[in-house]
Amino acid sequence: MNPLLNNFMKYLRYLLFPFAFLYGLGVRLRHWLYNHQWFKSKQYPFPILCVGNLAVGGTGKTPMIEYLVRLIGENKVAILSRGYKRKTKGFVLADASSSVRTLGDEPFQYHQKFPLATVAVSESRQLGIETLLQSPHFKAILLDDAFQHRKVRAGFNLLLTAYPNRYSNDYLLPVGSLRDVRSRSQEAQAIIVTKCPTLSAEVQQQIIKELNPSPLQRVFFTSIKYSNSVQNEKESIPLEAFLKSYFTLVTGIANPTPLVDFLKKKEASFKHLAYSDHHHFSAKELALLEQKGRILTTEKDFVRLKGALPELYYLPIETCFLNSKDQEAFDKMILSWIEDK
Repeated sequence: MNPLLNNFMKYLRYLLFPFAFLYGLGVRLRHWLYNHQWFKSKQYPFPILCVGNLAVGGTGKTPMIEYLVRLIGENKVAILSRGYKRKTKGFVLADASSSVRTLGDEPFQYHQKFPLATVAVSESRQLGIETLLQSPHFKAILLDDAFQHRKVRAGFNLLLTAYPNRYSNDYLLPVGSLRDVRSRSQEAQAIIVTKCPTLSAEVQQQIIKELNPSPLQRVFFTSIKYSNSVQNEKESIPLEAFLKSYFTLVTGIANPTPLVDFLKKKEASFKHLAYSDHHHFSAKELALLEQKGRILTTEKDFVRLKGALPELYYLPIETCFLNSKDQEAFDKMILSWIEDK
């Protein structure tokens, strides 16, 4: 970054601290009201597992939800999400007529990827849970991005924080990317540091010390595993073969940096067009993209763009643990908790 621009950004951050202070007061007041039962939280006698974070997006919640679905069994879980930027209101249960417009991009991705799973959206997590529990043919409910929703008290909370931007080194909005105070991390049963590069045991211990978990909390480290092939609804192409020719990378996610870095390490030749998270593409934008030829995108963006572009592919990703023993411990922890419930 240009030194002058870097200095300007530093001064701008200092100017924003009063706003972050006021935002923090509001957040802390809200938690105080819940903690002292002025506002009511509801807990349910059913295994409800929340996957969330303290920051605004970009921590890998979607691949973690998918990991849990595979772990528990897609016919044994219900996924409940808000359905961000959908065109519907209230409780909506995914079915054969569902689309991105009715569910939102991430829930529709879950619905397409795991047809045996129950997928629903609702602005009210209480309404969503209570509607789902009217006919519980599943063993657990996964709450997608609900750590900050105090009206529901999940039985188990997985708190995600991205390695490049851990909450322990971050600030509240608008100075940083935190939408909740760091002290809320103590409410999680497990903390998962996502999007990690290769880390030595010593570095992992340093990060654990930095996060300062309670004695009852467990910290895990995961990374992103990219598929060996790109695909669309019609075909699958080996990644190495696809990367031999120029393409346009289109992203509408919170943090595309890991994907961009991965492709650069592969020495791919591409131009990156970055849009805002959950971006809905206009007809004008689609017409522009259609002229770009081969397009690579994320799986979340693919569900919004498919059918609109002729040469559209996505690169699947999965969550993987840095240590196989940690993965075994994590899997056992989750499955045992569900069975105990």
